[in-house]
Amino acid sequence: MAKLCSIERNKKRVKLVAKFAGKRAALKAVIRDKNATPEQVFEATMTLARLPRNGSQVRVHNRCALTGRSKGNYRKFKLSRIQLRKLANEGQLPGVTKSSW
Repeated sequence: MAKLCSIERNKKRVKLVAKFAGKRAALKAVIRDKNATPEQVFEATMTLARLPRNGSQVRVHNRCALTGRSKGNYRKFKLSRIQLRKLANEGQLPGVTKSSW
């Protein structure tokens, strides 16, 4: 089990990303706009820099939904490799079978 503070910190980041997603997208659109003046681009860049760092999507870490493990996660199942194997062997994951040849 991962540290509880790490899991909670990641949850906070997810909330911040949702809160600032629209504002960040609008500012990035201004920055990428070819018709924008250099002053507009500079102002958008400075405004973007003033937003909280944890509001960026890249700072959210994928974690296992059961244990909070941060490494070896399968995005499709939101589980770590260890939990995925355990649940698949128990038959708890629909559509997942153990292969043998």
